[in-house]
Amino acid sequence: MRDEVAPLLNRFLDEMREAVPLEALWAHGSLALGDFRPGRSDLDMIAVIASPAGSAERHRLQAIHHALEADDPQAAKLHCSYMVRGALTDTSTRHLTWAHRELTTRAVTPVSRRELRTGDLSLFGPPPSALLPDVGDAELAEFVRHDLRTFWLPATLRPTIWLRDVWVDLGALTTARASVTLADGRLISKGEALDVLPTLGAPQELVDEIRARRYASPETLNAPQRVRRARQTRAFTRSAIQRVLAS
Repeated sequence: MRDEVAPLLNRFLDEMREAVPLEALWAHGSLALGDFRPGRSDLDMIAVIASPAGSAERHRLQAIHHALEADDPQAAKLHCSYMVRGALTDTSTRHLTWAHRELTTRAVTPVSRRELRTGDLSLFGPPPSALLPDVGDAELAEFVRHDLRTFWLPATLRPTIWLRDVWVDLGALTTARASVTLADGRLISKGEALDVLPTLGAPQELVDEIRARRYASPETLNAPQRVRRARQTRAFTRSAIQRVLAS
């Protein structure tokens, strides 16, 4: 599947090397874990740079991303954090990040760091395992629990967001993936999480819909169907999160 995005990633790499002092370019997420689906999966990247990007470099990075998006629809799903080599070990550091068509700053989470080490996929430079320290199971579990408790559980109290497909998919799949990580320290792909959902009590129609959206063509829902699905998904996700946290 990576062959379908190779031209985009090769162009991104070539232009990055001219724009910033690039030392490595890594992939994580589905691309590194072997569950990438062109046009549906995000392209989650990490660029390791020798020094912080100045104003001119930020403008060049913005221009690169905008040009890629103009020429290739898949580039709209390309997200990249620019980690300074000297700050790789500090998990609290917020790194310059291109996501959702803008430059912002965000930390590279323990989950992303574990994904990087697990996939160990480098498009340029040394692999993640050569530069990033490992993430211990306790640190990973603490982050996953915090994410469920402070972000996803409160999100189940916001009815309108669950009318959107992205919240339905991410809420259910994140909960399933978290349950496995907290049970045995493993990170699983979204595809593997679909097989876990029934064991958490997810309605089969919900599992089938998410699977179709990721791997096939789902049916188009009308407004009443979306309201029913939102109510069903919120109830399942909230209950499942509470049980995962209790365990």
